Amino acid sequence: MEITLTDANFEQTVLKSDKPFLVDFWAEWCGPCKMVSPAVTQLATDLKDHLMVGKMNVDENPKTTQSYQILSIPSLKVFQNGKIIGEMVGAAPKPVIEKKLKTILGLS
Repeated sequence: MEITLTDANFEQTVLKSDKPFLVDFWAEWCGPCKMVSPAVTQLATDLKDHLMVGKMNVDENPKTTQSYQILSIPSLKVFQNGKIIGEMVGAAPKPVIEKKLKTILGLS
């Protein structure tokens, strides 16, 4: 299951999460974001025992986007205990994203 993230719920939902949290920063107008989105949605199911997943529209949530200096999208960031522990910028196929996530989470 993936969660819709906003400036209002980001701190409580992501930074205070008991599990690692993958955040997909995206925008409606971003073609590569639309390519990555289905992979992120599938990974939310595949890796549900290991991490939480959420998506944040950068245009609708400028505060968080600026706080984390999201300059290019799609941008995937993994948070744990309130800190970024891994990230990927740009489009990639699901197997590449999954491998990177498993490495970040120590599952590979």
